[in-house]
Amino acid sequence: MDIIYLLIPLALVFVAVAVWAFFWAVDNGQYDDLESPSHSILFDQEPSSKQPTPSTQPSENKAND
Repeated sequence: MDIIYLLIPLALVFVAVAVWAFFWAVDNGQYDDLESPSHSILFDQEPSSKQPTPSTQPSENKAND
């Protein structure tokens, strides 16, 4: 039963540290933008100008003429 006198203050210290860490993270902008990082992987690389455009590729219709 004596251990409860140690566990309750220890639990309160852990809660206080967790609350402090949460408010520190909010103040430092950790939760400002949750959408952009997940979408940035889709638009990471710019298209290369070396890729052929559809107008320069041979058409099947021209081969039949």
